Amino acid sequence: MNDTNVSEGNANLDMLLDVSMQVTVELGRTRMLLKQVLELQQGSVVELDRLAGEAVDLFVNERLLARGEVVVVDDKFGIRITELVAPQKKNGS
Repeated sequence: MNDTNVSEGNANLDMLLDVSMQVTVELGRTRMLLKQVLELQQGSVVELDRLAGEAVDLFVNERLLARGEVVVVDDKFGIRITELVAPQKKNGS
């Protein structure tokens, strides 16, 4: 690859840096009946399918990208990435 191709590649990458993406951290999941959801109120506890301290999942545009641990930084929650997840190949590719 020559210098011209490298600079063109950098310019193409720079165009993508301002693209907005949805980032979601999933602590766990549960199934509830609609009746149970309607009974939720402030202070209700919803039991999840994971244990406290277990790794959480980080999704980017609904695709699992990484796993990590919950941390608190300056009174805000964050995630420390501990594992990058290999992309799953689609059938036939």
